[in-house]
Amino acid sequence: MALKAVIGAWLALVRNLGGRLASSQPRLIQRLRWLWHQDGSPGHRARGLAAGVFTGCLPFFGLQIVLGVALAATIRGNRILAAAGTWISNPLTTLPICWLNYQLGALLIGPGPAWPGQAELQLERLGDLGWAFSSRLLLGSVVMGVLAAAVVGVGCWRWFHYRERQNPLDQG
Repeated sequence: MALKAVIGAWLALVRNLGGRLASSQPRLIQRLRWLWHQDGSPGHRARGLAAGVFTGCLPFFGLQIVLGVALAATIRGNRILAAAGTWISNPLTTLPICWLNYQLGALLIGPGPAWPGQAELQLERLGDLGWAFSSRLLLGSVVMGVLAAAVVGVGCWRWFHYRERQNPLDQG
């Protein structure tokens, strides 16, 4: 029953934002192109994007960009692409990603408390859910982050490398 409520709330949010997103599409495409054509080697750009995707899967809302940029600096990745990679979790995808991460953590650790209802999902009440909930969410988030970062990192490295070989004068 809680899953139905989460999906219903998510679909309502998507419907409400649909009109706003359609009017800003040309600017969005222009900004995405700018992000895609960042300087650096294919490995540098792919590491940055992978670092951002990894931290975007973590449930540390408000700190994901800071953590992504710090991780990118540590592994010598593109910091701007790391910040952009954290956008994998945004208002439209946060609940589905967290639910999936929790389910993965529960699969790895074992069954725990049920996914919380809408009342418990308020930020000030999340702490009341305890370690049984948090451990499953954190483990699932790290595992999902590693998998997503590996897929995005390798896929983007191959794409950037392919594009660089196709047009050596175009450095993006």
